[in-house]
Amino acid sequence: MTSTHAFWLAGRQANGETAFDVTSPWDGRLVGTVSVPTEAQVEEAVAAAHAVIDDFSATPAHVRAAALDHVSKRLVERTEEIAQLISAENGKPVKWARGEVGRAVSVFRFAAEEARRFNGGEAQRLDTDAGGQGRLALTRRFPKGVVLGIAPFNFPLNLCAHKIAPAIAVGAPIILKPAPATPLSGLILGELLAETDLPAGSWSVLPVPNDQMPALVKDERLPVISFTGSDKVGYAIMDSVPRKHCTLELGGNGAAVVLADFASEQDLDWAATRIATFSNYQGGQSCISVQRVIADATVYDRLLPKIVAAVEAQVTGDPSDSATDVGPLVSEDAAKRVESWVDEAVQGGAKLLAGGKRDGASYAPTVLTDVPADATLACEEVFGPVLTVTKVDGEAEAFAAVNDSKYGLQAGVFTHDVQTAFRAHRALEVGGVIVGDVPSYRADQMPYGGAKQSGVGREGVAFAMDDYTYERVLVLTGLAL
Repeated sequence: MTSTHAFWLAGRQANGETAFDVTSPWDGRLVGTVSVPTEAQVEEAVAAAHAVIDDFSATPAHVRAAALDHVSKRLVERTEEIAQLISAENGKPVKWARGEVGRAVSVFRFAAEEARRFNGGEAQRLDTDAGGQGRLALTRRFPKGVVLGIAPFNFPLNLCAHKIAPAIAVGAPIILKPAPATPLSGLILGELLAETDLPAGSWSVLPVPNDQMPALVKDERLPVISFTGSDKVGYAIMDSVPRKHCTLELGGNGAAVVLADFASEQDLDWAATRIATFSNYQGGQSCISVQRVIADATVYDRLLPKIVAAVEAQVTGDPSDSATDVGPLVSEDAAKRVESWVDEAVQGGAKLLAGGKRDGASYAPTVLTDVPADATLACEEVFGPVLTVTKVDGEAEAFAAVNDSKYGLQAGVFTHDVQTAFRAHRALEVGGVIVGDVPSYRADQMPYGGAKQSGVGREGVAFAMDDYTYERVLVLTGLAL
């Protein structure tokens, strides 16, 4: 790892007057030192992005697509290096970090494809009434302005990609603020963008401290905000700038429902394996990790021991080891918070079947049953390797249990019945229903976002492109239609 990292100001490297250290949550070693932009440098980046709006939106599609293709290809070439960096700064097991790089490769490739076909326009005849005779409307989309992308620590490369790639695809300048705990992956994207022919000023990567974020959020030259993180911070942003366009991808309390028809040994083995894997991947630090299992009473007694065994089989330890399934959380404070929530649930009557132990920033994969409904663990997003299992009687009770949450990001429903799948799609108050699998599945081209307190708007390349733009109609008059 390098010792010092410059940031990217209007497409060029720059250094500020101060710096901060990025350390590994696994062993505390120094991963890198990152330069912090001064207020004057932040102002320079914002002014440059605002000044280039018209020029960038008019950039030919092939230029934007070529830049996106270039980043995608360079990510492939540097996969192992970047995966090791993600693992070092985030604590994510390197096998999951490699998968994250692969997803970012796809995000930039998808964006290049969308950039080539974006804004072909939609023609509409207006002579359906006499007053519109000879008139044709052509509707195209144009950027709303500069995008402020605020990324979280849990997917420090791919969620930065989900901010940057759609913005470039539509020709919207972007200022990216990576998470202070994990800025190095976002700065790598800056390296790759600097190798392209994008206009100066069209992008910046600024690792500013969180206490500087309110000023950026309120800057009128940044009319679009794309934020991924906690519901508390996300809604505080929206409340502070009610006239801005905000896309908020917030927390979840992911439920996996196992229904009565998913009852063979093979079915239950599959469900248990997927549940155990995706309640613990990324240390449980994913908005769509499995936090709640809701199992029909007819399968509960057979499923529960399979889940416990599969959770206990998760390999914990050094995230740089390819055999490791579960590494540390992002910090010791994060692990202490998870520990306190589990302890509270157990003191309230929950039964601890696996895990429940903390070692520094690491928390053992944990399974609980009989968690009180008012326990913090039941109501909030744990964002750690903790799983609760609940018994219900029938489909209606299962779906009601899923909906008994302030969150609504995604849900998984293990069933073989297509009618049940469609009933789930109608009944569940979430942004996505995954049938036959856990809620943790996400394809980067699909619409992704939630209901209730899980946010507003949708990510997914083409959907974010719509979010960053607005429709503008051109009416042509005197045509022989």
